[in-house]
Amino acid sequence: MISSDETTAEVTEASASHSPLAEFGRGVRHALGYPAWVVGFSLVGVGSLAHDVGHPLAAAVLSTILVWAGPGQVIFYGGLAAGATLPALALAVSLSSTRLLPMTVSLLPLLRRSGQGLGQQFFLAHYVAVTVWMESQRRLPRLPAHARLPYFLGFANACLAVSAVMTGVGYVLAGALPLPLVAGLLFLSPLYFSVSIIAGARLPADWLAFGFGLLVAPVAARWIAGGFDLMATGLVGGTAAYLAGHLRSRRGSA
Repeated sequence: MISSDETTAEVTEASASHSPLAEFGRGVRHALGYPAWVVGFSLVGVGSLAHDVGHPLAAAVLSTILVWAGPGQVIFYGGLAAGATLPALALAVSLSSTRLLPMTVSLLPLLRRSGQGLGQQFFLAHYVAVTVWMESQRRLPRLPAHARLPYFLGFANACLAVSAVMTGVGYVLAGALPLPLVAGLLFLSPLYFSVSIIAGARLPADWLAFGFGLLVAPVAARWIAGGFDLMATGLVGGTAAYLAGHLRSRRGSA
């Protein structure tokens, strides 16, 4: 987590600099501190999966650059191994990525600038992944408006570059790493996300959403097929937390 001293230093440094290149470099430096490595190591398993289904090394690395979503890549390579058709794989990967839509909608207003076209916004939306979104939500609001876009591009590109390299590492080391280790690495990113959410929780609604999610997740995984269990968990848990928080605030104002 970011300390108050670190946040103040970031804002002061960004305010003093008017160079987009310097702000881009600052984003790269902060990403390489640890977030880029967390998401990068989680994609080692994707490289191993690509090797197992006979995909070329370059295609495995390109899948990280173009898909930029570990779960989507796991679905893609798992579907290839099962003999699924390409249209079915495309649909499955697209559906798995719908979870990123709310993140994109909440983040893009922080990056919007005067004269920014729709094409530029689509370009920026591609970089939105779980780790990038979470760190951006924590860091960008505290930065001056002029620093946000170059900082985001530096941070996101560093995460993407490290992840692409680690995908290649996983491909090369396929067969040399124990299977439990490869499978465990895939959980680094969601584990990091969960711990960061807990550490950043400030309001009762934050804790309620997390708690309801933990309660709903096993039930949804048991009864909802097709990969929609995560979406159902978020919808039910988040709605329940919102309603509980709304009732609490009404009672407090009564």
